[in-house]
Amino acid sequence: MTAASERGSAPEPAFSNGYKGTVLALLVVAYTFNFIDRTIISTIGQAIKVDLKLTDTQLGWLGGLSFALLYTALGVPIARLAERKSRVNIITIAIIVWSAFTALCGTATTYVQLLLYRVGVGVGEAGLSPPAHSLISDYFEPKKRASALSIYSLGIPLGAMFGAIAGGWIAENVSWQAAFMLVGLPGVLVAIAIKLVVKEPPRGWSDRQLAAAETGVAPDETPGALGREASVAGAPDAAPAPVSAAPAPTMEKPPGMLVVAKRLFGSWGMFHMAAGITVASFAGYGTGQYAPPYFIREFGLGLATVGLAIGLIGGISNGIGTLLGGVLTDWASKRSARWYALVPAIGLIAATPLYILAYTRDSYQLAFAILLLPGILHYTYLGPTFGVVQNAMDVRMRATAVALLFFVLNLIALGFGPPFTGWCIDMFAQQAWIDAGGVGVFKDACPGGIGPEGGSAAIDAACKSATAQGTRSGIVSNLLIYAWAGVHYLLASITLPRDIARAKAAQAAA
Repeated sequence: MTAASERGSAPEPAFSNGYKGTVLALLVVAYTFNFIDRTIISTIGQAIKVDLKLTDTQLGWLGGLSFALLYTALGVPIARLAERKSRVNIITIAIIVWSAFTALCGTATTYVQLLLYRVGVGVGEAGLSPPAHSLISDYFEPKKRASALSIYSLGIPLGAMFGAIAGGWIAENVSWQAAFMLVGLPGVLVAIAIKLVVKEPPRGWSDRQLAAAETGVAPDETPGALGREASVAGAPDAAPAPVSAAPAPTMEKPPGMLVVAKRLFGSWGMFHMAAGITVASFAGYGTGQYAPPYFIREFGLGLATVGLAIGLIGGISNGIGTLLGGVLTDWASKRSARWYALVPAIGLIAATPLYILAYTRDSYQLAFAILLLPGILHYTYLGPTFGVVQNAMDVRMRATAVALLFFVLNLIALGFGPPFTGWCIDMFAQQAWIDAGGVGVFKDACPGGIGPEGGSAAIDAACKSATAQGTRSGIVSNLLIYAWAGVHYLLASITLPRDIARAKAAQAAA
């Protein structure tokens, strides 16, 4: 019995380019709110640190492992569910959960409460990217996936931008608690829009459309794996079919996680692509969380001013870099798949000295101006890496592959990047405190990085100076990690064309 007959010969829907663009735009909005709720802690972190009398290491845990632990643990089972069930429903529920917990963060009055609510945010956010990547790969053919996934990844700089601007202004003019509430609740509206607009495409829809266009054979007649799941009616640019036309899930069982993991990490090129994105993200999450506090501590700027500047710089430069990485790679990879690795390698290695230059200036205006450049180079790694992963996977491996990659990436990078950078800052601040003649343990002498209540102005100034020096040294030391990530991408380029070819051969033989 064919897949089509199992579904009662329901016609496969046809999606217009305009509709696919709408789906992608909604997923970008969802990812934007995902990153607003995930990274707002970096913008308002200084206010939280002072209010709750925290160390930078404690602040790092709020943006790191507390969020990442269940975020990474739940990513794989949710992805396995997404291989069988409606990805649209999973995304809808996930957005509602993380939005609610973000709002709850605004009710926290202790460090432990805030820590637990951040865990809840991670639980919800685990349900977005694996099913979203799978949806995008079903809507967009292989040669366009790096660009499509780059557009989806715009949610990272956009979320960081809007979170920084809105969070900084609200925290300075109202409170940091209000910032959590006001950026969390609107996510529910995004969830409703996705549920009402986005249709669940058949698995492998774009691959079958491409095969039909190249061979002249209707998708229901295409031999091999691409032709087994559904029959088709209509052309790709026709109006979207009603949701009732979407076929039920096939009876084919998704490959086991060990099979997916072997495809994802089992070759030299794929391993170093995964290592590259993990190491780059470790540096990005770590230094990114302390960029706003750095400008507050070093130059005495306000939360709103820093949020606006960091938000605009990140949104513009990182957004350009994210798009540029996908477009450049889709163009260059027509000559050699090696460029999936070379574009990120060049970008990350070139960005490293520019970042260090920015964070060692004595003028915040000059630092802000320089920071416009490295973000463009740095963020070229996202689209190429995600594009390689999706192109190397079979249709029913894609959500699981993203979840496995995110499990490793986020457990290491998101889980430990911020607390590691915070720990470095605490250690450098302690040394700066001792060098300036301070007595005792810095965190006890300077709770929250400032002088104790009732203390002298001189002690307060000494505390703030040590905090600022520690923050600069901690960030600069972690920026060197970007070059390390670039080396992994260089290593990946050695065998990547051969590794991708073998993966495609395995798909054809399946």
